[in-house]
Amino acid sequence: MKYMTKPSSVAAAVTLALAAMGAGLAHAEEAKPDHEVSFNAALTSDYRYRGLSQSRLKPAIQAGADYTHNPTGLYVGTWASSIKWIEDSGGDVNVEWDIYAGKRGEIAPGVSYDVGGLYYFYPSNGLTPSANTFEVYGQVGYGPATLKYSTSTTNLFGTANSKHSGYLDAQVNQELAEGLVLNLHVGRQKVNHNSAASYTDYKIGVTKDFGVATVSLAAVKTNISLNIGGKDIGKTGAVLTVSKVF
Repeated sequence: MKYMTKPSSVAAAVTLALAAMGAGLAHAEEAKPDHEVSFNAALTSDYRYRGLSQSRLKPAIQAGADYTHNPTGLYVGTWASSIKWIEDSGGDVNVEWDIYAGKRGEIAPGVSYDVGGLYYFYPSNGLTPSANTFEVYGQVGYGPATLKYSTSTTNLFGTANSKHSGYLDAQVNQELAEGLVLNLHVGRQKVNHNSAASYTDYKIGVTKDFGVATVSLAAVKTNISLNIGGKDIGKTGAVLTVSKVF
């Protein structure tokens, strides 16, 4: 299973966006086109998702694309990464492909929301139950802080009888200087009908926009030890990511 055996380029971009507030940002949002398309690519030293390595503590390559209809806040996107955990669990695929859609906007001045669905697709993964997972999520934000809850409508990443598992994610992304953001995160994964697999993860890091690329460095930790593929994928580690949105 994915967490027993999901920042990324998108996370780095969102981090900087959350920190960029003020009159200048408001003016920029008014000037946005109705239809907006962006692409992203990244190289990371370790693909950590909810604190656990998806790439056997090894580097991963990632890329994605997003479309936003700014007048309504509707968006759709896709993202993919190289992985190792399916193979380490007896499957036969080394790619994760995510497809998501939703709507974001403001509930009140300064209070944002984001609701949607996310499908994690592992083509021909060969696991029983299948690793393919669908989650719905809702998020609220105020200033540099966000609180998000995701729940699975399918089994969670190949775990039997785990429908309606939930993940609570709290983040603060505070700008320290121009282009430099402090990233703080704590999350709690509850696995339905499997309390022994439930755990908490933490992250502290910084993200710096250098213009030509964005660089993130973070320390990641969980309170669970999991030996998959000969590695403890939940152990404390440092993650370096270089990404670009264009």
